[in-house]
Amino acid sequence: MLAVAASSAQFKRAEGAAPSGGEADATFRVDVNVVNIFAYNVENREGRIVNTLSKEDFEIIDNGKPREIQYFSRQSDLPLSIGLLIDTSMSQRGVLDEEREASRRFLKEVLRPEQDSAFVIKFDAEVELLQDLTASKPLLEEALSALRTPEPALQRRLQSPLAASPFQVGVGIPIPGGRSRRGGNGGRRGGGARTGGGGRTIPAGIGTALYDAVYLASDEVLAKQRGRKAVLILSDGVDFGSKVSQAAAIEAAHRADTLVYSVLYVDENGPARGGRMAGRMPDGRKTLESLSRPSRGALFEVSTKKSLSAIYAQIQEDLRNQYSLGFAPETGTGPAFRKLELRVRDKQLKVQAREGYYPRPA
Repeated sequence: MLAVAASSAQFKRAEGAAPSGGEADATFRVDVNVVNIFAYNVENREGRIVNTLSKEDFEIIDNGKPREIQYFSRQSDLPLSIGLLIDTSMSQRGVLDEEREASRRFLKEVLRPEQDSAFVIKFDAEVELLQDLTASKPLLEEALSALRTPEPALQRRLQSPLAASPFQVGVGIPIPGGRSRRGGNGGRRGGGARTGGGGRTIPAGIGTALYDAVYLASDEVLAKQRGRKAVLILSDGVDFGSKVSQAAAIEAAHRADTLVYSVLYVDENGPARGGRMAGRMPDGRKTLESLSRPSRGALFEVSTKKSLSAIYAQIQEDLRNQYSLGFAPETGTGPAFRKLELRVRDKQLKVQAREGYYPRPA
């Protein structure tokens, strides 16, 4: 059932979002069965980044068994594929301009010419690929300029009473006051009005398909890429109406070897804070932390003490200070999730890396 629900969540592709030239090289997939681990934030006790380690300084434990490290490199020579997943639902309308400008500066600084690439996804009731993977900064700028919250007519609809209306019709977080069920037909995210629990109709255009966005970014874009991969989620962390579950989104990120960063940015004047839904919303911080933690990504929160630009600078430092390690997994173990532990032999150092992987089919 989960596979059926997951396959029904599809991108709405914006005009001009087609892959750039040379995409055949970017989607090359290595046939050798190797598990890749990206180690980052290797720090000493003083919190300083350590970027001079060698293969002998690490050890890998795969489902309780040590594995030989067969491939090792520092991150500087590896391509980076990064996706910006930006929440454009009504709850974010007051912070969208800052998100747009900070994202422009981030991509300008982090992407290396002819080596790195990025894509831009917006999500509200629909998940829309505004720009597919590209190294073109002008195309990425154009995609960021296209970020918009829903139309004014929808804004007026959102301000009208919707007592006990179950926004959630996917398999994500249920909203108090209504039941949830799986989404219906496939096709693009969103579309016409939907029916929630108890036969109540949810108006078209209402929703925040956070889990769908993570799933599609991982499964349809990043799973095809090699090298370092990451997604950056900018959202208040509330999911309404995704067709896939949080667990499916996390699994897709695992299978794509994708690092998930989450940036919690709450519009304090938005409907989730001052409107009739105040106090009834799911915990966005907990949601975003659950999405980031399995990949050993990080959750950040925009505040008066930490700006979005400062958070982007920290993420940029993480991405520039990584090690890539690879090993051959045990064969014939089946498709079940396997736990990984990456250790630094020097006990004075600490490291972050993903918590496990799904074996590739034989």
